[in-house]
Amino acid sequence: MSIVFFGTPEFAVPSLTGLIASGEDLRLVVTQTDKLKGRGHALSTPPVKIAALEAGLKVTQPERLRGGVFLGELTSLAPEFIVVVAYGKILPKDVLAIPARGCINVHASLLPKYRGAAPITWAIMRGERKTGVTTMLMDEGLDTGPVLLQREIRIDEDDTSGSLGRKLATEGASLLGDTLKGLRRGTVKPRPQTGEASYAPPLNKEDGLIDWSKSAIEISAFIRAMQPWPGAHCYVNGERIVLLEAKAIDGGGESGAIVKADKGGFVIGAGEGLLSVLKVQPSGKKPMPASAFVIGRKLAGGLSAG
Repeated sequence: MSIVFFGTPEFAVPSLTGLIASGEDLRLVVTQTDKLKGRGHALSTPPVKIAALEAGLKVTQPERLRGGVFLGELTSLAPEFIVVVAYGKILPKDVLAIPARGCINVHASLLPKYRGAAPITWAIMRGERKTGVTTMLMDEGLDTGPVLLQREIRIDEDDTSGSLGRKLATEGASLLGDTLKGLRRGTVKPRPQTGEASYAPPLNKEDGLIDWSKSAIEISAFIRAMQPWPGAHCYVNGERIVLLEAKAIDGGGESGAIVKADKGGFVIGAGEGLLSVLKVQPSGKKPMPASAFVIGRKLAGGLSAG
């Protein structure tokens, strides 16, 4: 029987290519519309669309999922499953009811922890030591459906949202394959989610502003969590800079003040401890070592990084 795949970003591509490699009958790939991005307003194509077209699959990018031509087309395909991986929109009841054996979602957390749009970012930001991927049968709630399979993965000390996302995408593709096999063989059974739920709401560009009242350890995790987007940023002499690499060190100083600046980089006071900044990216510039930023801006102690 056939599968319809819903997905949009790079995270979803390994799951799509895994289904293709395993010989699944993919009748349709649904992704979000191309978007205008950046200062030049260039048209950006979803990675899933690119991968699907390269594989010769049919792609559609509906503006709306409710009613109309799209719902009729989806119904006519009579898929066995709909597979959803980071599509970016909530599927309405009419769509959820179409597949003969349900809608399967690949979610980048150990549900019920970190339900919502940004589970990878929030797991790193909150200092988690582990996370994972979950396959679930979708219902009308926000990631509330019954669990099918879960797989745990460690969060390394140097993981960013980008690096962790790539690991979870690979694990998610593998777990999806195991889930489909298990459901067809009857060895995988849906089970209710158990444990305390937490949420991972979507982020916007302003959410990357660093709060220097937090501890240096929390800020270090925040910097890793905000990569590659929206970027943990602050302002030095009115210039917006994104902090790309930093580590918490012992010591004390005024929160948000540069307490040291030399050829090794610069150090900023936090609510507890100090943050040693190692790599930055000034607005509109390429990433650079913090030492180069110190030299180029003639940075000195006493300045504010608020």
